[in-house]
Amino acid sequence: MVTVRLPDQMEAQLQALSEMQNSTKTDIIRSALAEYLEKHLREKNPFELGKDLFGRYGSGDTDRSVSYKARVKKILNEKHAH
Repeated sequence: MVTVRLPDQMEAQLQALSEMQNSTKTDIIRSALAEYLEKHLREKNPFELGKDLFGRYGSGDTDRSVSYKARVKKILNEKHAH
């Protein structure tokens, strides 16, 4: 069980809303909290947000991070081959 203390103005607004909707304050708070939790628990981390963009404008080489030494060696050999 959880107890929540609300400022007087918020309590009055909640009371008015519960009367307008013919609902209990508990039902309104429960619904609002469920919506809040759903929104915040499904938020994506930065990696998930950018996942579709990573490599989108790349060179097309899927092994660039693995083959960089070979590429550098090739460039140096071509540059210094006389």
